[in-house]
Amino acid sequence: MLENSTRPTEPRGVRQVLHDEGGSGAPIVLLHGLMGSARTWRRHVPWLREHGHIYTFDAAGHGRPAPTHLTTEAFVDDLAAAVAPIDDPLTVIGHSMGGLHGWCFAAAYPDRVTALVVEDMAPDFQGRTAAHWAAMIRAWPQPFRTEAELVDFFGDVAGQYFLDSFSRRSDGWYLHGDVDTFRDISEEWGTRDFWAQWQDVRVPALLIEGEYTITPEGQMQRMADLHPDSTYVRIEQAGHLVHDDQPDAYRVAVEEFLGGLG
Repeated sequence: MLENSTRPTEPRGVRQVLHDEGGSGAPIVLLHGLMGSARTWRRHVPWLREHGHIYTFDAAGHGRPAPTHLTTEAFVDDLAAAVAPIDDPLTVIGHSMGGLHGWCFAAAYPDRVTALVVEDMAPDFQGRTAAHWAAMIRAWPQPFRTEAELVDFFGDVAGQYFLDSFSRRSDGWYLHGDVDTFRDISEEWGTRDFWAQWQDVRVPALLIEGEYTITPEGQMQRMADLHPDSTYVRIEQAGHLVHDDQPDAYRVAVEEFLGGLG
């Protein structure tokens, strides 16, 4: 049975970006993937609170305006502005796009990050295009009128991801951003690589890859080989949404990493 995924009502005209999820200790910021939202982490927030003060974040372009220029640097600067009120250095946990933004943030703002978790994301997708993917998204039968209809379309794991992320209106669930924006975010990854930013990361890092990954073969292992203070974990029977596909194995890996930071 899927949990109720209705987003709490916010005051009119107010759009939160950084969400204080409670807990105590050093701050931990959770970054979602492309087309996700802060709420995609809600099943993990309770156990993560045992390791620190948890914050979740809605990336620009996901239910709020996107940067004028859709570069990774613009998204990283937007993240930096959002977490500026948090005084202490952060542990950053990111999935996919959030993983990329996490390590680029650690490279650009080294004094702000103490540890990093990257889930199923690699530095080099050059030559790939999102054009066909964007056309597929435009063909989705929106709105999805019921939870069951949405889950039947996407499957249990991706269905929960989109239930947590989509905007719910009176007539059903809608995509919470512009298809062209999502396409162009992804298209940038096909035009450049982010190896230099990865090699500028100086903090302990955990790299988690699903068995059925979307990343180019061997890149996450190479990331670990290049970083002397990193751990690479491959989780069996997991797709791209490792944290929801194999949540117990994901939790074991992350808790072992966080527990070893002290």
